Amino acid sequence: MRKQDGNYIGGPIGVIHVIRQCKSLKQLHQVHAHVATAGILWSLHHHSSLLLTNILAAFTNLLPATNASPAPLTVTAYYALSLFNLIPNPSTFAYNTMIRAHTLLSSPLPALAIFVRMRRLSLPPDAHTFPFCLKACSLLPALPLAQTLHSQAFKFGFGADLFVCNTLIHAYSVNKHLHHACQVFDETSLKDVVSYNALIDGFVKVGDTGRARQLFDEMPDRDAVSWGTLLSGYAQSRDMDLCMEAIQLFNNMLVSAVRPDNIALVSALSACAQLGELEQGKSIHVYIKQNRIPINAFLTTGLVDLYAKCGCIEIARGIFESSQDKNLLTWNALLVGLGMHGRGHLSLHYFSIMIEEAGIKPDGVSFLGILVGCSHAGLVSEARQIFQEMEVVYGVPRELKHYGCMADLLGRAGLIREAMEMIERMPMSMRGDVYVWGGVLGGCRIHGNVEMAEIAAENLMILKPEDDGVYSIMADIYANAGRWEDVARIRRLMNSRQVKKNPATSLVQLNY
Repeated sequence: MRKQDGNYIGGPIGVIHVIRQCKSLKQLHQVHAHVATAGILWSLHHHSSLLLTNILAAFTNLLPATNASPAPLTVTAYYALSLFNLIPNPSTFAYNTMIRAHTLLSSPLPALAIFVRMRRLSLPPDAHTFPFCLKACSLLPALPLAQTLHSQAFKFGFGADLFVCNTLIHAYSVNKHLHHACQVFDETSLKDVVSYNALIDGFVKVGDTGRARQLFDEMPDRDAVSWGTLLSGYAQSRDMDLCMEAIQLFNNMLVSAVRPDNIALVSALSACAQLGELEQGKSIHVYIKQNRIPINAFLTTGLVDLYAKCGCIEIARGIFESSQDKNLLTWNALLVGLGMHGRGHLSLHYFSIMIEEAGIKPDGVSFLGILVGCSHAGLVSEARQIFQEMEVVYGVPRELKHYGCMADLLGRAGLIREAMEMIERMPMSMRGDVYVWGGVLGGCRIHGNVEMAEIAAENLMILKPEDDGVYSIMADIYANAGRWEDVARIRRLMNSRQVKKNPATSLVQLNY
């Protein structure tokens, strides 16, 4: 942008070329500052609209790469709006760019406000306007807005545009109106892989993996997103049969020579963890290493969860320690894993590091992992402190699962009276919970407290009368106390209520 004879070399085209070469927001801000302070905008005032629009476009194009930027979103959005307001008579392209910028900044309402402003000025939208607006609408989500934008797109002749149709399918799917999404999909003459992926994602989000699989099988072409979306649906279902299907689907994906993305890998690892398929999980880990796939926080979480749930807690710790990229989910996977393995002291150690060194704010899952670890390790005083600090210090509300864990811990320690007092202090809406009373009953069984056991059993029979476990435990408690008449009475009660004993199941991987 050197000056020669009062003019800038290359004129506006040269300046725009420099703007488009910027690789970061910092570089763009420097160029913008130079354009403003060196008088380039004044010198090229006839082209100021073009220059400012290009700065705004460059800014928006750099946003996806700067999601982790330390700059607050409000500051970033204000910069974009300040640029936009300097543009005399903004074009449709400028409005589209602003809508896209706010959408990328997860600010859907300002994005849609820009669209309203554009329409009030009777500026005609184009084929790019509606996809950007519909993406903003999907962030809310809001069905009436999606329907309004659909009618507007149809009115301006973009109802058959492929990009508009794809974003419409996504918007309706996010709003869980699959009927509308299917209607748009069926009426689209030119479908691509994005069209199929959007609808498959919609079915997965409402838990209809059957329809998702049917659509997946009908696809003429599939990409990594197609496979990963269906895999995530199977893994998130928590259904053992569907988890088996997920593993089979992942293996088919590799045979099809489609390179799995992180969603597919994490979903496959999750399915292996739920099924206890350690060897299959290890093979996925080997695939990640052999293909030098960068292990980000989500992959680390999947691997830690896999090895922890399959009994290899030291391997899980090793992966956690070696990872440079950890988020709250990663820490939670380790804390829950340590809790499951009864490593109470170690879970407290990692919890301290998480808070004090990593600066990660814990959530309800974090505290659940700690309380489970304390329960298995018999760390009563430590659990009391953590349970107390949840709301007071960390602002994390106690949920039923936390009360249930504390009831189990106090019951195991023989502190039945304290457990009952905790239940009395619980919010009324939470008192009738199977897990809380189950924890008390389990403690009564260990310590032979018949009186409290009868109270806990009475509540459990009201909450879950078909649960044979309550009757069996009470029969054992009475038998251990030598109260044989009560043993006979509880068995007659079980028969009169036609309570059937549920067969136990377990998942064990055998090596042949």
